[in-house]
Amino acid sequence: MMKSLTIKTAFALVLCAAAAAPTLAQTKLKWAHVYETSEPYHTTSVWAAEEIKKRSNGRYLIDVYPASQLGKENDINQGLGLGTVDIIISGSSFAAKNFSRIGVTYYPYTFRGVEHLLAYTKSDIYKELNAGYAKSSGHTIVATTYYGVRHTTTNRLFKTCEEMKGLKIRVPDVPAYLAMPRACGANTSPIAFAEVYLALQNGTVEAQENPLPTIEAKKFYEVQKNIVLTGHIVDHLNTIVAGGLWKKLSDADKAMFSEVMQEAAAKSSLQIAEREKELVGIFKAKGINVVEVDTKAFQATVVQKVPFEQYGYQKADWDRIQAIK
Repeated sequence: MMKSLTIKTAFALVLCAAAAAPTLAQTKLKWAHVYETSEPYHTTSVWAAEEIKKRSNGRYLIDVYPASQLGKENDINQGLGLGTVDIIISGSSFAAKNFSRIGVTYYPYTFRGVEHLLAYTKSDIYKELNAGYAKSSGHTIVATTYYGVRHTTTNRLFKTCEEMKGLKIRVPDVPAYLAMPRACGANTSPIAFAEVYLALQNGTVEAQENPLPTIEAKKFYEVQKNIVLTGHIVDHLNTIVAGGLWKKLSDADKAMFSEVMQEAAAKSSLQIAEREKELVGIFKAKGINVVEVDTKAFQATVVQKVPFEQYGYQKADWDRIQAIK
């Protein structure tokens, strides 16, 4: 009898101890972007979400929402402050709405190519601009991904800046994206990214501009006759953590989030750069007319007609970026 009571007492103590022990807190987070599930920005984000779950022993569970499921790019940027999203992938052109200086990285013909862009992400000016964005917005840029060089698809062929005059072209409603087309006299339209294919198909617009991998992923080549290699912006995307979440993270978790997200950005950048090299030949094989142009002539027109100060950029920042080897 005594032995039985002893066993019961011990068992009860174990249960009490288990009940009193702190449970492992789980935090569910939302990671949003506007890109397709087939694109590296999504697949590497999913990898990063799983990696963070693994490295945190399940303390963080992240759901990734692709293809504008949680809103357009403006919406998800606003969502960082509203608390509707915790992490996003978005361009510096949108970050410039909070801190205008960072938008200089989208001024046409700023970067010479992918190597120059990636060198910039290791520079002091990169840290300075990101710190300015963090102070202004309250949010933190933890990684930057190469998005590709932006070119123009069009059903109305042009080979010079002057021949773009009157061209109906879809461009995101962001100053830096608008600079080249407007300098060349095109008529710009800010159609939502998810609606661009239909707008091209039904003739609402004649043209759009995006990197070759995006042109492939969104199948714009199906409704466009020409790809003009304007190369006007070496594009990039930032992985941004909402200020509310960042403040709650321990220093160790901040380091872990940053490390994982930078690994994901590196994976994505490599995939994009490799695919980009292949696509000119692939598009030509599909019967698309791929046209090379004198980009220096386009650049000269932009520099002449679009002063840095017009958008709140500083030429000194641009000069520092240009000087990066």
